[in-house]
Formats: sequence, C-alpha cells, structure tokens
Amino acid sequence: MDYFSNFGIKDIADILCVALLLFYLYKMMKRTGSLNMFIGIIVFILVWMIVSQVLEMQLLGVVLDKLVDVGVIALIVLFADDIRRFFRDLGTRTRTGKLYKWLSKHNRKNEDAALWQPVVKACSSMSDSKEGALIVIQNNDLLSELVQVGETIDANINQQLLENIFFKNSPLHDGAVIINNYRIESAACILPISHSENVPKQFGLRHRAALGITQLCDAAAIVVSEETGCISVFKGNSYRIGITQQELEQFLLER
Repeated sequence: MDYFSNFGIKDIADILCVALLLFYLYKMMKRTGSLNMFIGIIVFILVWMIVSQVLEMQLLGVVLDKLVDVGVIALIVLFADDIRRFFRDLGTRTRTGKLYKWLSKHNRKNEDAALWQPVVKACSSMSDSKEGALIVIQNNDLLSELVQVGETIDANINQQLLENIFFKNSPLHDGAVIINNYRIESAACILPISHSENVPKQFGLRHRAALGITQLCDAAAIVVSEETGCISVFKGNSYRIGITQQELEQFLLER
C-alpha cells in the first residue's frame, strides 16, 4: 500500500519506457526470426526478479545476476547490426523526409514515372526471357555496407545496362543491384537471407534475399524469377508475386 501511495507520474513514465524497450526488442527479434529467444529472455527476467526481489534467495540471486551480466554482452554481440541500425535511425530525419515526399509527391509524379521506366522495361524484358534479377531500391535507410561489398557502377538507370548486368553469362548477374537516388550505385551485392519460418517453399535465394533486406530496412526490392519469369515485389514483411508491368510501375511510384 505504501508503494502505491507514492506512485506518481515518474513511475508511469518509467513503466512506459520499459514497455517501449520491450516492444522494440520484440519487433527486432521477430524480424530476425528470434522470437523464441525473446520469449526465453522475458521468462528468465521474470524468474530473476522473483528470485531476487520477491523470494530474496541470495545465493541463487547472485548466480542469476552474473548470468544477466554475461547475457547482456552476449545479446550485444548477437544483435550488433540491429543495435547499430537502431542508433543510426535515431540520427536520420525519417519523418522530415516523409513529409517532404508527401508535399512534393504530386509535382514529381510524372517525373518519377519517366525515371522508373527503364527499370520497368528491363524487368518486363527479363521476365519474357526468364533471366533472373534482383533489384534493391534504397529509401531512407543507408545501404553503404552492402554497396561496398558489391561492384561499383555509379550510372544512370538504363534498361540495357540492367539487362546486361543480369545476363546469365555476365560476371555480375549473381547478387543484387542497388539503386539509390535514381542511379545504379552497385551490382553483385550480397544480401542477408531471410530465415523467417513463413517463407513460401517456392521462394529461391533471390526471393529470400529480397525478403531479408526489406525486413531489415525500409528499402524495396524487385525479383524476376529465373524459373518462371514472374515479377515479384517486396516491401517490409509484405510481398506480391506475379505482378504485371503496370503493377510494377505503380509499385515504384508508390514506394
């Protein structure tokens, strides 16, 4: 009763901060396919609090305290990339960028449609000839680490260039092309593979890579299947398989 009588705004803010932290950890581990690990961590924390605070078992409490210290370091090592991405996002002007895009959307619609036509036509052509392709379109999240791994292109978007990159005998056809600010920035980039349990069985490595990169950041991805010629698009945890040329153009305009 004494505790609740002293319960104030500061305590409410404290609870909300912890809840937000747990929610972010839940999203991060769900995205990386480690949801069971998150549940295990929550159970361990509850047991630790009961043993240390409620039951006041000193010996077991000391052992669990040491495990918590080691566990924090282990989590930092395991999720170093996600932690780095979180702090990077705090320093970006994501909200401002979205507001600017919303205000200038109508003025740039026709211009965007013309700029994306080489991508649309290249994907349509590769779909007809059943040449596999994987194209990633950078948004607010930076992909500099992936760009450095690939081969630097730094050229304007061009239909023939995209088709030559993904030609079966081309040395650059394996991997992904990254487009940034309407320019082909890099090719033959290696992307992280999605380990989600809900991935359809018909997905190959290109589809899993597209899903993996779009789950980790706000980029969009286009995949042309080498087996079926189907064009698929990926954004976040969602994807569409077997879209038409017109639907691809609409996807690029709305990305």
